[in-house]
Amino acid sequence: MKRPETRAQAMDILERVNTRPEANIIYPHVVETTHRGERTWDIFSRLLKDRIVFLGSQVDDDVANIIIAQFLFLESEDPDKDIQLYINSPGGVVTAGLAIYDTMQYVRCNVSTICVGQAASMGAVLLGAGLKGRRYVLPHSRIMIHQPLGGARGQATDIEIQAREIRHMKDVLTDILARSTGRNRDELAKDIERDFYMGAQQAKEYGIIDEIFEHKKKVEKP
Repeated sequence: MKRPETRAQAMDILERVNTRPEANIIYPHVVETTHRGERTWDIFSRLLKDRIVFLGSQVDDDVANIIIAQFLFLESEDPDKDIQLYINSPGGVVTAGLAIYDTMQYVRCNVSTICVGQAASMGAVLLGAGLKGRRYVLPHSRIMIHQPLGGARGQATDIEIQAREIRHMKDVLTDILARSTGRNRDELAKDIERDFYMGAQQAKEYGIIDEIFEHKKKVEKP
């Protein structure tokens, strides 16, 4: 997706991709009062104004497009301000997750990551992809890493092609996680052979996050 050059282009991209229907889900709205009057926002749009992006579902192409558009929009607003990505995801499609990962590296904004609930599979990859020193987890969150999953069907040659692609994806994810955690690549490749679960403290020791948030730090009033 091409980086928007103007605010109008960024808003157009965000409007076009943010049309995914979410059946049976009612999102709360907030009313903001300014000198121009009242304005009603859905809660996620209001948080986006504060440069907060949510990944709160499985990762697929639609979700990836929405998150990418939000990153591009926020970069067009101010490339020097940080973006906060909150993650509560069981993972999903590897290529969709890699599209989000690449965009995190592509935009000029620093992206901090915060895990609430779970960050599994591609969710864990994205958690570790935040700016080092600004990757956080809440105390009872769970993190899980593993190798890519895939089913092979068709003729023998088709199965070989699919198996080769899965091995390639495993190598890509292993390299990304090795960079994120600072772990030895061979050790990490062994860890992701099966589902590898971590609590908050273990994830910190493993290097996939930097700090455990017990609560927001209070600012004392003068």
